[in-house]
Amino acid sequence: MIHRPLALLFVLGLLGPAQVHAQAQDDVAAFYRGKQVRLVVGTAPGGGYDLFARIVARHIAAHIPGQPTVIVQNQPAAGGLVMTNQLYALGPKDGTAIGVPINGIPTAPLLQQGAQFDATKLIWLGSTNREPYVAFVWHTAPVQSLAELRAKDLVVGATAPGTTMADFPLVVNDVLGLKFKVVRGYEGTPQINHAIERGEIQGQGGIGWAAVKAQVPQWIAEKKIKVIAQYGLKRHPDLADVPAMLELAVNEPDRQALAMLFARAEYGRPYFLPPDVPANRVQALRRAFDATMKDPAFVADAARLQLDIDPMTGEEVQALVAQLNRTPPAIVTRVRAALEAPTAR
Repeated sequence: MIHRPLALLFVLGLLGPAQVHAQAQDDVAAFYRGKQVRLVVGTAPGGGYDLFARIVARHIAAHIPGQPTVIVQNQPAAGGLVMTNQLYALGPKDGTAIGVPINGIPTAPLLQQGAQFDATKLIWLGSTNREPYVAFVWHTAPVQSLAELRAKDLVVGATAPGTTMADFPLVVNDVLGLKFKVVRGYEGTPQINHAIERGEIQGQGGIGWAAVKAQVPQWIAEKKIKVIAQYGLKRHPDLADVPAMLELAVNEPDRQALAMLFARAEYGRPYFLPPDVPANRVQALRRAFDATMKDPAFVADAARLQLDIDPMTGEEVQALVAQLNRTPPAIVTRVRAALEAPTAR
């Protein structure tokens, strides 16, 4: 009697690469047919990550072999750390659960307490967009420029540690001598926006420009807010006249500390699988993600919400996450100390 695995290897040896690929696709389709795939979003409903995830969910099923049902669930506890820890440790690790974290998660094991995962072992599917992050002020705020922010406090809102709205202002306070006062504890960006309108806080210290355009376009049209700075590794063409925080670094250690965080702008909205998902399903989901980013119906939906699409592949995100996790320890220590600085709440 021929041992079954050996028999399978013998049969595969008779097949050409195209036939092997087709067999793998058939196996993936058979697995996903009739199943449900969850996109588990690490933020509250209504924010930028949630908006993107919902249009991805609407279109990605058509590109996954077997065309499963795709739903969105929100698990915003601890800025998505709880969601990431759970998927990393418990899964499911069969390709039916996709994590949609904040873009601070890839460096969270270096910078945050409570991260119980290795970001390099998460399987990154891709990112929907590279996007500029900005600091903006309400039109009645006492600070209306970066120059004034060196001398006066600006009260800004944030959800949890690990988010750009908390991390970016804290690090530029340390490196550039700015005076953001970060009020943490809001559920999501819609709640922060309401707090700005009420006068409870005076702006945002680090938020995706695409999210601002999607959620409060009337603020831009009515000149209710002023963008005073942008974050990222280079200026964005849409914000060519807005000062870039990285350009204010006066030496190489300062530049490295800022760049460690600002790399998040490159993988602005990342998606991942937990470890140990079968390789053929990983490949199928990565290619489904790539195809979704080019799907005309997806692009049209994103345009209606004023969400810019500028994707990275899973392989590109994986490589960048690996690079960030090789940041020199002295730089990591400095950034971590800045993030642990006292805040207004």
